[in-house]
Amino acid sequence: MKYYLAVLKKYATFSGRAQRAEYWYFTLFNIIFLIIAAILDNLLGLTIKGVGYGVIYIIYTLAVLIPSIALTVRRLHDTSRSGWMILICLIPIVGGIWLFVLTVLDSTPGDNKYGPNPKGVGAAPTMPATPAAPSA
Repeated sequence: MKYYLAVLKKYATFSGRAQRAEYWYFTLFNIIFLIIAAILDNLLGLTIKGVGYGVIYIIYTLAVLIPSIALTVRRLHDTSRSGWMILICLIPIVGGIWLFVLTVLDSTPGDNKYGPNPKGVGAAPTMPATPAAPSA
């Protein structure tokens, strides 16, 4: 849940990087909340005829649309790809599969042009200071 809330706090932050855990936990909770919204719409009779979902579902979807896009862009940045690669999903069938593959890939180790690695992997190791040997 901490990843879900972290994404909402970065509501429209398209810069930086997002690790896989942040992306997939947000996606998991987003799907759970969408299912709950659809169920509530049906229980409360707020569904749009012939569609199967209603007002609560639509409001929730609109509320998380920008954070979802921003998170996907940051996830692409984490794999050293431009955020504009999100547009690949506009290609029928193949585009969605390719975007899925890009979001599953591991982070680029170390820093890249989009910022430091959020996992801290690949950063320059710091050597502990060793005491100087006593002179004879």
